[in-house]
Amino acid sequence: MLKRHSCMAIVFSIMFSMLLIAGCGTEAVADAKPVNYLNESQADKDARMDWWRQARFGMFIHWGAYAVLEGYYNDKPTPSLAEWIMSASKVPVDEYEKVVARFNPVSFNADEWVRVAKQAGMKYIVITSKHHDGFCIWDSAVTDYDIIDRTPFKRDILKELSVACKKQGVKLCFYHSIMDWHHPDAKGDNWPKYRDEYMKPQLKELVEKYDPAVMWFDGEWIKDWTEPQGKELYNYVRSLKPDIIVNNRVGKGRQGMKGLTKEGYSGDFGTPEQEIPSTGLPGVDWESCMTLFHHWGYHKDYQKWLKPSETYIRQLVDIASKGGNLLLNIGPMADGLFPQPCVQRFSDMGSWMAINGESIYGTTASPFKRLEWGRCTQKNGKLYLHVFDWPKDGKLVVPGLKNKITKAYLLAGMKGHSLSVKRQGDDVVVVVPGKMDSASTVIVIDIVGKPDITPEGIKQAADGSISLPAEDALLKGNTIRVEEKGNKPNIGYWTNVADSVEWEFKVADGGLFTVMIDLSCDDSSAGSEYVVVVGNEKLAATVKGTGAWEKLKKVNVGKIKIADKGMNKITIKAKSKPGLAVMNLQSVKLVPVK
Repeated sequence: MLKRHSCMAIVFSIMFSMLLIAGCGTEAVADAKPVNYLNESQADKDARMDWWRQARFGMFIHWGAYAVLEGYYNDKPTPSLAEWIMSASKVPVDEYEKVVARFNPVSFNADEWVRVAKQAGMKYIVITSKHHDGFCIWDSAVTDYDIIDRTPFKRDILKELSVACKKQGVKLCFYHSIMDWHHPDAKGDNWPKYRDEYMKPQLKELVEKYDPAVMWFDGEWIKDWTEPQGKELYNYVRSLKPDIIVNNRVGKGRQGMKGLTKEGYSGDFGTPEQEIPSTGLPGVDWESCMTLFHHWGYHKDYQKWLKPSETYIRQLVDIASKGGNLLLNIGPMADGLFPQPCVQRFSDMGSWMAINGESIYGTTASPFKRLEWGRCTQKNGKLYLHVFDWPKDGKLVVPGLKNKITKAYLLAGMKGHSLSVKRQGDDVVVVVPGKMDSASTVIVIDIVGKPDITPEGIKQAADGSISLPAEDALLKGNTIRVEEKGNKPNIGYWTNVADSVEWEFKVADGGLFTVMIDLSCDDSSAGSEYVVVVGNEKLAATVKGTGAWEKLKKVNVGKIKIADKGMNKITIKAKSKPGLAVMNLQSVKLVPVK
């Protein structure tokens, strides 16, 4: 419902608009045509997206009344995510409204939040203006279900953040849920009324009052929402602010959790969730949204999911090396404070970015198909080599780089100290000092011209074995994706039998190899059949339970013949799936039979 104090103002606004229309010439009104922003030229889109592409790193904030419950309802942990507790724990609307009434973030400090983000090296903040629970954290004239009217706090969060962001030079952006569990009209036959009389007026309010740089939609999967509505909403939001950026969840074009945009659908960038596309997305704007501790909203058990700072730094590097942005999420506590261990992770990332930010901001994807020791980003004739695994012999091999090299140096305070570089066949070898940074040491190579790389697949090790990790796999399908399990990525969410995994690799000589797979599978989902294919050779197997999805086990699948020396491809295809998923797959290793 509308707030009482705003009704008279709205009446006067309508009357004033009618007078303006009456005073305009009918010819001018008839000639006016709405702009279809979906037909924007590439040059105009490039100009609009430029700051976002330069930024590479942003903070995601999921915060609302659900933080009060801390992931528990009636002393029971929610079976889903903390921010989904109203739905997952079946909290009645009237009971959830009581939770809203307890939301009183007296320790909230907008300047401090923005300072933490800026110090971490983040260039923009995306905060939940309204999540699926329908509660609004700004002073909305469209409803009284907001922080001013329903809580003791009585302060406009978005207004304070807007002021703080402008002061500190960080762009403010909003996540806004299309769906709404609280509003009685947000489903079925009443949906058009909710959309036109509630959702759109709120979006207009958000754009006009707070000037967001991005509108980040979510909740588009509900049956009431359609792609034509998504296209119309995209145009509506752009009509309010033509240079605003809108994610692909405004429409129905998202391919599952991969977040990629199907051709012909609306939205400016893709939104992979808790996933880094294994091979990147050349020519496509995308942003991986990842969270620090499994849940997006605050959960009191968050520390058991926190990873070392090194993991988050490497996620940022990995994403930038594939041409994407990282939107890293934190769920603040109900009192308005960031959990201190999370602040420490951001601080560590900021310390690394203060030295190495040049290798992230404004860079584009790696010209190398794969690097055994780390990742690469590039810009302006420079290759930034992010070394994860330091060479024991002090010689970093850069495979297939043909360009003339003018200089090589460590980014960490050694721009004036050149490193020795020599050629070794098709490769370049950089002689490096002792290990510098446990997360990622950056070596810069200045080259002449655009990168010219001789492509190659995964090579055999000195003992003849071939290691095929999850992060180097090409994933085919809509559900399967790379996720973090422990300290190493693995291929999970394999819930569609039609999905498959493949790697390209290079062998010096063919022969017979034992196929070893590191996998996990909950006992309840055991029994999936799959086949390993190399050329014309096939090896069939069945997944056995390992006790839990998190419990990895090394499995000897059998022996397979690789007839051709040189480039080969191995594919793992599922044939059946009696349970939740085929398996979680961390790596494959081909061991020569001697």
